[in-house]
Amino acid sequence: MGMNSEERLAFILDHYENPRNRSARDDADVVQKWGNPGCGDIVTIYLNVDDKGHITNVTFEGEGCTLSQAATSIITEMVIGKTLEEVESMSPNVISDIVGLEIAMNRPKCATLGLTSVKMAISEWRRKKMLDEIEEEKSLSR
Repeated sequence: MGMNSEERLAFILDHYENPRNRSARDDADVVQKWGNPGCGDIVTIYLNVDDKGHITNVTFEGEGCTLSQAATSIITEMVIGKTLEEVESMSPNVISDIVGLEIAMNRPKCATLGLTSVKMAISEWRRKKMLDEIEEEKSLSR
């Protein structure tokens, strides 16, 4: 992103103070809660996926440190419109490239909480879809 350390800190603070996509939603396909209980960072992801496997909406609620909440806000902006496979293949470097390697390496669990939570929501979405398909097959064979 080409930001110096002051710009990175301002960017992180902006996402913390003005989080993007922060809300609970009743229409989510999947609601996934995850966190780092040891440090008090908690995130709940609300995920919607279309029939072609693209993320159409993702929001979050959470509490915790500036980095965990800002990084989750950043991730929600990054993943909307992407395929599930694109998100699943994202490495933690996607966050460290934005917030800075030093910050991410000093607090890796905080920096990656949002990405990890979105990936867990995708796994849950896939599990639910598979179970729905099994139920559908059962009902068709009756």
